[in-house]
Amino acid sequence: MSSDVRILGAERRSVSLARNIAMRYVRSGFSTSLVSFMSFLSIAGLSLGVALLILVMSVMNGFEREVRVNVLGLIPHLTLTADKPLSAEEWQALDEVVRKNNSVIATSPVISSVGVAATATASRAILINGVDTDSAPFRRLENSLISGSLPTLEDSRWQLVLGATLARNLGVGVGDEVNLYSPKLSPNPLATLPTFRRFRVAAITRVGSEELDAKLATISLADARALLRVREPQSALRIETHDVLNADNVAQTLLKDLDAGLYLESWTVSLGAIYRNIEFSRGIVGLMLWLLIAIAAFNLVVSLVMIVRDKRNDIAILMTLGADRRTVSSIFFWQGLAIALVGICIGSIIGVVAAYWVGDIAALFERVSGVSLLNPEIYPIDFLPSQILISDLVRVALGVLALALLASIYPARQAAGLRPASALRGD
Repeated sequence: MSSDVRILGAERRSVSLARNIAMRYVRSGFSTSLVSFMSFLSIAGLSLGVALLILVMSVMNGFEREVRVNVLGLIPHLTLTADKPLSAEEWQALDEVVRKNNSVIATSPVISSVGVAATATASRAILINGVDTDSAPFRRLENSLISGSLPTLEDSRWQLVLGATLARNLGVGVGDEVNLYSPKLSPNPLATLPTFRRFRVAAITRVGSEELDAKLATISLADARALLRVREPQSALRIETHDVLNADNVAQTLLKDLDAGLYLESWTVSLGAIYRNIEFSRGIVGLMLWLLIAIAAFNLVVSLVMIVRDKRNDIAILMTLGADRRTVSSIFFWQGLAIALVGICIGSIIGVVAAYWVGDIAALFERVSGVSLLNPEIYPIDFLPSQILISDLVRVALGVLALALLASIYPARQAAGLRPASALRGD
């Protein structure tokens, strides 16, 4: 028992000795030109890699959040349509069938149609979206509201909500009037006339997606029935799922329980390619940045090898005084770990600060240079979002630490294999 205690105490003293010497090398290294320069390069490389990785991962997280919450929160995950008009009882029966699926969390009726919005000075082709004002998707418009009030749409007839781009193109604001033209025509003895109604703008929203902000006009179900001359209670059923990325699988499951003549369309038809591109870009850019960190880790190998050569006499004296090879190798493991920790701390601080301000910096750059970083015709949003996740910071820190420890193996073994007599003779 006493021998085990002595062995354990010796091991602890060995670890403490190696750690103290390594920390002294790190602190005193900045007074030695070679060691200082190599340590600075290692820390700078790791810091840059960590900062860039955190920044890019935060931006990708922001893109995914905006697409999931804002864009996909307003458009249906799945849309159920029929090839013939259905009665209220038939739609109710379909709603009950759909809700039995455990992946479905909400359904709401909708009446959609193409149309034209026009003012005295401009006109635009739009998608008229008649929604239930008590539904969750309509309530989410509050998150994108930039002017006006949504309750106005609920309390009054002939009110509508416009996207910011559409409102700008039409030259209207809250309280202005817009004519909505239906594809239905009004028969007349003299001529066929278009069906239209004059609506007042109740609110303006900005989702960030050009497709929604420039084309979508939201009105109540009752107004949509009157404008489009629809006798049925709805033209489609919008379905919201637990996991938007699993919408296609949910559609396949639901179709097994639905009769012929019913169709399900997923959000992936319109935005799926963009979302997959975001995920693909995240993987490619992340891989490239991890390769950058790997290069910085290789630089750490070179740095530690140079430090070993610079400290050959110190190592020889330690071994002459009784330090074993394990203690000597531990010194450079601790030194590699210390350099990595400093690089991680500096890089994390820079990365978090950059990720927090990246949206404002990008907006300032666009205003000063007049260059649009994100073309709204290509990307689902036209601003640079960011979301910092603790899990990403932990994953990056652990990954860099692992690479730093791997990079320390060769220099540590080289130091442990040093022959004291040869080192002291200067061979």
